[in-house]
Amino acid sequence: MKPITIDIPHSLGAAEARRRLEEGFDKILSQFGESAKLTRQWSGDRMGFSATVLGQTISGHLDVMADAVRMEINLPNVLAMLAGKIKGRVQKQGQLLLENKSPPPKP
Repeated sequence: MKPITIDIPHSLGAAEARRRLEEGFDKILSQFGESAKLTRQWSGDRMGFSATVLGQTISGHLDVMADAVRMEINLPNVLAMLAGKIKGRVQKQGQLLLENKSPPPKP
């Protein structure tokens, strides 16, 4: 296993960040279809997770704070050589989820 850590700053507050992460995990899982298995469990502001995709299991947890999310992901050895690419992609997707999108102005 190779651990990677990703910090994603945000300005949403913990409750909104957690809500967006919940929706994001659902969307990500749906992209892999029925072959993906995802378990997750919240304990306070920490979500533990485990995902099996294409026979490889990735596990870890994320901590939601008022101004940032920290993810720690354990990659199996088969995926360890792709750790840099995986970290970059997860960080980019996380930033997109946690962007402070203001509602459009009303006319």
